[in-house]
Amino acid sequence: MSGATETPPAFVTAREQFLALVAGVRPDLHRYCARLTGSIIDGEDIVQDALAKAFYALSQTPEVPALRPWLFRIAHNTALDFLKSHGRALTAPRDDIEVIAGYEDKPDPAVVRAALAQFLALPIAQRSAVILKDVLGHSLEETAETMGATVLAVKAALVRGRGNLMHHTRDDRALEASTRAVLDRYARLFNARDWDGVRALISDDCRLDLVSKSQRRGKQVGMYFSNYEKQDVTLRVARLEGRWVLAAFAGGSERPGYFILLGVEAERVTTIRDFRYVPYIVAEAELELGPHAAGA
Repeated sequence: MSGATETPPAFVTAREQFLALVAGVRPDLHRYCARLTGSIIDGEDIVQDALAKAFYALSQTPEVPALRPWLFRIAHNTALDFLKSHGRALTAPRDDIEVIAGYEDKPDPAVVRAALAQFLALPIAQRSAVILKDVLGHSLEETAETMGATVLAVKAALVRGRGNLMHHTRDDRALEASTRAVLDRYARLFNARDWDGVRALISDDCRLDLVSKSQRRGKQVGMYFSNYEKQDVTLRVARLEGRWVLAAFAGGSERPGYFILLGVEAERVTTIRDFRYVPYIVAEAELELGPHAAGA
C-alpha cells in the first residue's frame, strides 16, 4: 500500500524504549563521567558506551534492576576502564580511614562549582566520592555502592578529596580575562552576522567537533559558519562549571538550547566544540549568563 509506514525492527523499538527509560538518569551519568575524565566529550563517549553495555545486559536478564544505582555502577566501571586504557593514573578505590574525623555531611559550594579539569588533580577514589556525594547529591550508601567501597572509605575519600580540590584550585584570572575577551568578540560578530569577522578570529588549523555528529579541521571548518548563516541563532557568553562558554539561543527562545566551547590561544580560536546535537547536557547545566552581546 502506497505511503504505508513500515513497522520498525524489534531491536530498534527495544532500543528506543530503553533510551526513554534511562533518559532521566542520563544527564547525571554525564556529569559524573565528565568530571571523572575532565572532559565533556570523553564523558559523553563513556555514557554512550555504558548505556550500550546496560542495554545488552538488560536483554539477558528477566528482571529490571534498580535502574539508577545499576547504571551508575556500569558507568563507574566503564570510566575506570577508559582511564586505564588512556594511561591516566589510578589509585586503589580505598583511602585512609583515620581522616574521617574531619568528615562533614554538608558539601562545600566551591566543590560544586569547580571546573572539570580541577577534578583531575584528585586520585580516582577521592574524585569519585566528591562527584557522587557533593556534585550529584548521592547518599553515602549510594556512593559506596557505586564505587564498590565501604562507607568509612567513602568518608575518608571525601575529606581528602574536598581538601585537595580546594588546594589545587588555581587563580587564572589573567588567562580567563583574555579568553573572555575573545568570546565576547566572537559573540558580538556572530550576532551581527559579520561572518568575515568571525572567520578572522579562527586559527588556520582550528579543530571543530560537532559533538556526537562530526569533526572537521582547518578549511573544512568554513562550512560550519555557512550553515549558521541560514539559522536564527544568537550567542551569549556564560559561565559553566568554572569555564567561559557561549550559550546558544535558537529561534528567539529565552532559554539556551545548547552551548559552544571555544579553545583560545594567542587571541585566536583554536578549537570549537558545539553541543547542539546533545541538548540534554544544557538542560541540566547551571549556566550563569552574561549580558547580551551587541548585535543580539
